[in-house]
Amino acid sequence: MFTGLVEEVGEVADLRRAEGSAVLEISCQVVLDGSEVGDSIAVNGCCLTITDLRPEGSFTCDMMGETLDRTALGDLTPGDPVNLERAMRAGGRLGGHLVQGHVDGVTTVRSIDPHEEWTTVTYALPPRLSRYVVEKGSITIDGVSLTVAAVGDDWFSVGLIPHTLEVTTHGIRGVGDRVDLEVDVIAKYVERMLSAGVTSPYSPGGDS
Repeated sequence: MFTGLVEEVGEVADLRRAEGSAVLEISCQVVLDGSEVGDSIAVNGCCLTITDLRPEGSFTCDMMGETLDRTALGDLTPGDPVNLERAMRAGGRLGGHLVQGHVDGVTTVRSIDPHEEWTTVTYALPPRLSRYVVEKGSITIDGVSLTVAAVGDDWFSVGLIPHTLEVTTHGIRGVGDRVDLEVDVIAKYVERMLSAGVTSPYSPGGDS
């Protein structure tokens, strides 16, 4: 589990493709502290497993076909910056919101509108994810926990403060760039229970 608070912006050192898979190597410093092979790291919001730690200051992880198909990680090239976050420790502060690191879809930046003290960024909203996105709700974009400022039929927008632009990859995004989205998992669980007609055991007439 993650929180959507980026700890460090790393750099892609290498991306080696094979048939239906790839090995990603990322140079970094902060997230290597205390990390071991087998640990989880969120890379642009996608939960990946460390497969090797390099003494020169990098880690590698394997990406299968599902990851390449469902995220924008396959677009990366050496030198690209990526948002990194280690899994939250038990008892740690939940500064953002509950983030699984399971990317729900990829979308694109529609517009970027700078203001004096913040920047409004608008993204295309994939139809299959639109029911999970609500005004003032939480959403994860490239691994960053953000609040939805406004939402329409096929778009939504967020407000980014200068600090977020400075310490994440959002500060270098341009119109048309592809980003990873993860919607609030709580909304998906609620939808699943309602569609199944589940009766709460805590309501009158519920299962005992």
